[in-house]
Amino acid sequence: MNQVRPATLGLLDLPVEILVCILSHLDGYELARARRVCHDIRHMIDSSSELSYSIDLKYFNSTPDPSPGPDHTVSSLRKSLQQSEFAWQKAEYFKSNPVSIPYTVHITHDVFMRSCGILALDVRNENRLKFLQPQVSDPDHFNSTSLREWDYQFNGEFPLYDFSPTQNLLVCLVKASPGESHACDLIFRSLSEPDEVHPEAGSAVVKTIDEEVDFESLDPSTVSFSIFGNYCGILFPDVLNADGYLVDILQIWNWKSKDVSLCLKPDHEILHFSFLTNEIILVVNSEELLLYSLVDFPNALHLTAKFSLPALRTSFKYETIRIKDSISSHSRMHDHIININMEIFGKRHSDASSCVAVYVERSTLLELQSAYTRRYGKASDSSPSLPWSEWGLKYTRSLRGDFDSCKNVVFGLRAVSFLGSQIMEPLPRPLCIRDFNPHRVADFKAGNGIRWNQRLIEGNLLDSSADMFLEPLGSGLPYIETITEEEFLGSDLIVEGNKLMVLSFDFVGRLKSPTIPDDPHTVENEVSYSIEILNFE
Repeated sequence: MNQVRPATLGLLDLPVEILVCILSHLDGYELARARRVCHDIRHMIDSSSELSYSIDLKYFNSTPDPSPGPDHTVSSLRKSLQQSEFAWQKAEYFKSNPVSIPYTVHITHDVFMRSCGILALDVRNENRLKFLQPQVSDPDHFNSTSLREWDYQFNGEFPLYDFSPTQNLLVCLVKASPGESHACDLIFRSLSEPDEVHPEAGSAVVKTIDEEVDFESLDPSTVSFSIFGNYCGILFPDVLNADGYLVDILQIWNWKSKDVSLCLKPDHEILHFSFLTNEIILVVNSEELLLYSLVDFPNALHLTAKFSLPALRTSFKYETIRIKDSISSHSRMHDHIININMEIFGKRHSDASSCVAVYVERSTLLELQSAYTRRYGKASDSSPSLPWSEWGLKYTRSLRGDFDSCKNVVFGLRAVSFLGSQIMEPLPRPLCIRDFNPHRVADFKAGNGIRWNQRLIEGNLLDSSADMFLEPLGSGLPYIETITEEEFLGSDLIVEGNKLMVLSFDFVGRLKSPTIPDDPHTVENEVSYSIEILNFE
């Protein structure tokens, strides 16, 4: 009797539509591995715009923006993504006409640069914030740029503010009225309509540090803000408490809930902080980086890991440390670079000062939490830190210079800065674009991709001389460097997506009338500021 053998159905025997549907459930990394299975699957993935776009998003460390739809096909979005990435790699851009800033403002720490390319300027002697947002006025002519402007008029003492354009949030810190039981009020406003309370704020005004702290001893320039999701944090450093001691206070609010806050007053100092995720805060002091969990907020902050900074010789100290990242753009990036700028001063007049910029991927710090727990168990104030030699050398990249040459902006896995310093003399400088994308680095090493004016930076390029440090600086994070041909006389940069905003300046001679009759007129040089937009699309 003949037996009928059941037919064996292989994966490739399925209809193409079903195979593409199955593959669509894989992420970009899994699809890239699936391409190596066989020629047929590779051809199937490469023939699908949706699957290829998913790979490109992972490769370029991006997320769909805008999302595919009737007005934006997958093919057009993929083409736009590739074009913008190639423009960054070749340092090719369209430049707008400069837009002058017609105000007398403090272009110092009073200029806040955030997502959406918005600047907030403190207008002198007018108790007023001026918001400026350069934008293309004619879509058919990119170089036609206009300046959107709006104000926020405030009353009384107004030392500090910060804002988040992605949430349309303006946060103002003002001194409390006399007789109040707290030092400051924190006000939550709508950024687009600053006279209006933010519609999602749990309270229009919340109280900050209590009256036992001497607010008059606080230096406003040292206060740090950070806004992420539902959280708003403020660091009050070196404030005088009731016992006459200088203390650092980190206070965190869930600004969408009423009177929900937490205050951290550690035994160690706090130089700066930043939100890494909705649940993790990065705090830095003069010896280490610390990660705190917000899982049990507002009941407690839990210390989860500690990482040592490179040790200094006894005659030097970390004077200031600032954390820079692309917090406002987390939703548009799978990962991003964190830049930690460390100013180092000598304790003796004969010791030279310096600045070191340390770059590390956010995902690396989050993954090292598990490594810390496996080695030391649950973190506590008394537990040891993971030595710099066991994490910093392998996972970071350090650049050394003066404060001006270490200034940069970060967006995703890309950092942009002026090349060189203008501390001694203001001179035009080219832009330096550093791409830390590991996929781009791997392709560059393999001889693939664009190589016009780029070079690969890897290995230890810094002098390991022990003039300041007792151990080598980080050299384990490679990157691709691109230098622009054009030079800019600028002081600051803002990067948002594919647009780079350059805050440029120039010296303008103005005729000044004499203060004494019959004296001659004099010419004084004033600094005029303007904004240029470089579009990498």
